[in-house]
Amino acid sequence: MSEGNMPVTDILEQGMATRRRVLGDAHVDRAEAAKSPLDQPFQELITDAAWGRVWSRDTISLRERSMLTIALLAGLGNDHELAMHIRATANTGASQEDVMEALLHVAIYAGVPRANHAIKIAKETFAEMEAAQ
Repeated sequence: MSEGNMPVTDILEQGMATRRRVLGDAHVDRAEAAKSPLDQPFQELITDAAWGRVWSRDTISLRERSMLTIALLAGLGNDHELAMHIRATANTGASQEDVMEALLHVAIYAGVPRANHAIKIAKETFAEMEAAQ
């Protein structure tokens, strides 16, 4: 869905729906339960901006967004977020091969050490996912 002139409350609702679709109810429920008055504005910001205005757009697929996000997080060294988005591939349709393709781009455009570390995280995360099945 492209946001267009959607009211803010609708964008927040769409953002929460997309966040749950990508990250899963359990993850979002934990984040919501841990929310405090201190970080509530931040939680609303990411629900609006990231999930409502970017991830909810219909211009590219969730699989493609997932691959882009993984490449960006790996290239920037955001390891905690990287593992979370690798786990989200179970909901976005990005395969292990897709993740590896994204990380090959990281090696070329952001550096081999970043890609090497991200591949280690991906292997560990995929192994945890497989063990949990």
